[in-house]
Amino acid sequence: MYRFLVFAMPGFVIYAALVLVPMVMAIRTSTTDRNGFRAVTHFVGLRNYEDLFHDPAYLQTLRNTLIITLIVTIVPNVLGLAVAVLLDRRGWVFNAMRAVFFIPVVLSSVVVSVIWETILSDDGLANRILHGLGVAHPPGWLSDPGIALYTVASICCWQLLGICVVIYLAALQGIPQELTEAAAIDGAGPVTRFRTVTWPMLAPAVTICTVLLMIGGFKVYDPVKVMTNGGPGTGTTSTLAFDVVETGVSGPHVGYGAAKATLMLVLIAVVSFVVLRFLRRREVEL
Repeated sequence: MYRFLVFAMPGFVIYAALVLVPMVMAIRTSTTDRNGFRAVTHFVGLRNYEDLFHDPAYLQTLRNTLIITLIVTIVPNVLGLAVAVLLDRRGWVFNAMRAVFFIPVVLSSVVVSVIWETILSDDGLANRILHGLGVAHPPGWLSDPGIALYTVASICCWQLLGICVVIYLAALQGIPQELTEAAAIDGAGPVTRFRTVTWPMLAPAVTICTVLLMIGGFKVYDPVKVMTNGGPGTGTTSTLAFDVVETGVSGPHVGYGAAKATLMLVLIAVVSFVVLRFLRRREVEL
């Protein structure tokens, strides 16, 4: 036990200093009216949290985040599995394609956002191509309040697709070949083999991808900051992470921003726990 504590203590101290202590400080700050422009700070209890649920702008931000999270959780999962099945082959071409799909993952989110912002601006490459094809009024991908949020979500899906492809490829290659061969001998077609053999064996990979994508959806910040800055209009693409930074870091309302950050932490923890518990139970049933 003593040796375990000796080896675990450095890691625990670092984790406490970088995660636990700031978390406790943020929760404490969320119960005050701390303001960057005022020296005096007062304890206000849960008033910041009460104000949040009566703040239309925050409720809009919460709705935007839930939409992005839902899209980011479903689309890369489905497309990632489809691409993984197609790339589950031998040969240098398929190896090269795996690298192509994984490149966006290793790129900085800021770099990806700048590239897509240039492509999707009103006079960018995408609209110039549409003009050349005869479209008189191309959509404002980032300037139209009706589609800007979905454009941001699509770019997040594009960057996160490679993670799902890699995870599903690893899971597919870990399935014993004997199982699929036995099913084929019994007369099962490709669809039946996938449904009865491959899909149950992919349950752990589905759990990993779903939880990772969901947490990533809740934390979307860089694409919003770089491409839309929360607009167009007022908060049409604002997310929880973006709102926290704008309120408590860029803005002076530190206490209110800390309350938003704390609520975001609780929301992610609760949703992740529920989803993980459900998917784990599904693994056992399969």
